[in-house]
Amino acid sequence: MSHPASNRSSVFGSRSRHECTEMRLVLESVGISAVLAQHDGEWQVQVGQPHHDRAIAELEAYRLERSSDSFVAQPRQRVLPGAGWGVLVYVLTMISIYLLATVSAYGWPWEAVGRLRAGDVMSGQIWQTVTALTLHADTGHLASNLMFGSLFGFLAGRILGGGVAWLTIVLSGALGNLINALMRHADHTSIGASTAVFAGLGLLVAHAIVPRPGSRQSTRERYMPLMAGVLMLAYLGTEGERTDVLAHVAGFFSGLMVGWLACRIPERWLIKNSFQWCTGIATFFILSGAWTIAILMGRG
Repeated sequence: MSHPASNRSSVFGSRSRHECTEMRLVLESVGISAVLAQHDGEWQVQVGQPHHDRAIAELEAYRLERSSDSFVAQPRQRVLPGAGWGVLVYVLTMISIYLLATVSAYGWPWEAVGRLRAGDVMSGQIWQTVTALTLHADTGHLASNLMFGSLFGFLAGRILGGGVAWLTIVLSGALGNLINALMRHADHTSIGASTAVFAGLGLLVAHAIVPRPGSRQSTRERYMPLMAGVLMLAYLGTEGERTDVLAHVAGFFSGLMVGWLACRIPERWLIKNSFQWCTGIATFFILSGAWTIAILMGRG
């Protein structure tokens, strides 16, 4: 039944005709006749005066139901332990190796045997992809990697646990160095944890874009973290005369690839302290094993 304009009142208004049409359909689905009208540049949903209060109540209930569905659809992320311990071990390891290399402790040429040389890596000295991650040119270089490495490592540790996060970061950093060596001239050399630091950033991005059950994100919303990660890589990873941009890019995309796999580890494994300890110990053996081979080969 149609009501004269003088007997109609507005129950919803918007500059979007589409939104008003949606609200009109909501009202008509519960038996309330409604019309669209335009007033002072705004679209309005109008109903007969006798239905005004009921229409307001129906629209309010619809909005509450819709907002409730959106809230429930976003699962809460579990925060895993070990993030702080992982960062502490990272900082102590980087500082210790920097000091040992500076004074040539034990008479070993730490930087000479640990530096990545593309030709050596291609000839089979793969351990250099790991040892080079722990060497730094000066205190400024070290401080920068400690700051950003601690930040990305801490965040990664909260979502994957300290052991898994740092194992993923070290493996991704080594893979990034290997890719860098593959694409460089044989004489190219490289040191620094920055490849692993940007691998940590890639890991965080990979976790953010992994699809989750019940999520109603659009494709654009889901891949926004990737765009943000690339922008951060461009801002942080291309400054300085001695910056190895290719190593940073390789580390970031290695972090994306290895992180994509790590983010699929079942949560029932991640919450186990024994699993985190095992992966943390594995990380230690990768680093110490690489350095042991480097020293032995260097002395030989």
